[in-house]
Amino acid sequence: MSSRATARVPLGQRTSSARAVPTRTAPRSPRPQLSVVAAPAPRPRRSARTALRSRRAPFVLLVVALLAGTTLGLLVLNTAIAVDSLEATRLRAENAQRAQDVQRLERQVVDGNTPAAIAQAAVAAGLVPSGAAAYLVLDPEGAPVLRGEPAPAEAPPAPAEHPAGGN
Repeated sequence: MSSRATARVPLGQRTSSARAVPTRTAPRSPRPQLSVVAAPAPRPRRSARTALRSRRAPFVLLVVALLAGTTLGLLVLNTAIAVDSLEATRLRAENAQRAQDVQRLERQVVDGNTPAAIAQAAVAAGLVPSGAAAYLVLDPEGAPVLRGEPAPAEAPPAPAEHPAGGN
């Protein structure tokens, strides 16, 4: 641009033959020089579908990661529960077996306390029934009195001798 100024004449005052002549006016403050700069190269625009897909990608990856993590967590939890269940089943079976053993032993104790069982065990151990018993009692004056006649126990029968090699 030039530093010259031109006068503007309204349309009504212009004549066709007269040409506008530039006139000088008061000097103006210097203005910066303006120049035309080439426009930057246009960026390739992404399509709406590509932009939407690129915004959804992190969310989709997050959802997939959460689903995979949840699935693995449930798998680990389910495995731990199954192991504990098997252990509990084994312990219940052991408890049932021990309860049966306790009942069997209690039956043996009850069966062993009958008089017939006690007498049979005594005979097997080599004991013999006692004879008549005598009792000591105190009379009203405080002197001991023997009641009954004591008798010694009978000797057990001698075991039958069997030949060494026979039945």
